[in-house]
Amino acid sequence: MATYEELKGKVVLITGAGSGLGAAAAEKFYAQGCKLALVDVVPDTLAKVAAGLGAPEGDVITCVADISKEDDVKAYVDATVAAFGKIDVFFNNAGIEGKVAPIEDQNMADVDKVFAINIRGTYMGLKYVLPIMYAKKSGSVINTSSIGGLSAGPAGGVTPYVTSKFAIAGLTRLASTEAAAHGVRVNSVHPSPVNTGMMRRLEEGFAPGHGDEMYQGIASGIPMGRYAEADEIADAVVFLASDCASFITGDQLRVDGGNLN
Repeated sequence: MATYEELKGKVVLITGAGSGLGAAAAEKFYAQGCKLALVDVVPDTLAKVAAGLGAPEGDVITCVADISKEDDVKAYVDATVAAFGKIDVFFNNAGIEGKVAPIEDQNMADVDKVFAINIRGTYMGLKYVLPIMYAKKSGSVINTSSIGGLSAGPAGGVTPYVTSKFAIAGLTRLASTEAAAHGVRVNSVHPSPVNTGMMRRLEEGFAPGHGDEMYQGIASGIPMGRYAEADEIADAVVFLASDCASFITGDQLRVDGGNLN
């Protein structure tokens, strides 16, 4: 892992920190010497990730929050500022995949939940974090989208998810334009399939009872012949937070093993 000395002591806020990309990013940023505010809706997994860092008291806080609820979003931002006095990096990451089904078979309550978490939650994170960064005229935001937010691809059944990830890509571009005048950068990261629990659920949803075969089929369609690992996506996120990306904003960084080539 590359070392970015300028990240030492920075305050990093991560949503969806209890598993997957968020948990991997927590480990990567903590290894850089950052102070962390970790947010997730599941208390047990969040506590496990925080404990696994082995951080001294005061370096890491946890906030249990449903990012689709405005009061919860405001609360996790306020808690971070109360604990650390600032927010330098925001990994606006939390999201869900929803149900696998054709458009006509989707339950609208499930669709609404995907949009509420993936779009509304991401938007509200920006709404409450950006002013904190604007006040100090610096900061880096990384939103989690997907290659499904750049190209819909051939797979059916995940229209709500893909729609939400396209929305995040657009939101990133517009937010970056607004934020640039305040010295704040806003980018999005677009992974191909990642070897996490989300993909296990999607594989089973695409081919019930044949998830292993679905995994092999998806992996073989990626030019590098495999899924990404969460650590590989987290490395890209840390790069975007660092000064090595100081003139990068509004970017849609693919971390996809050549999947969209």
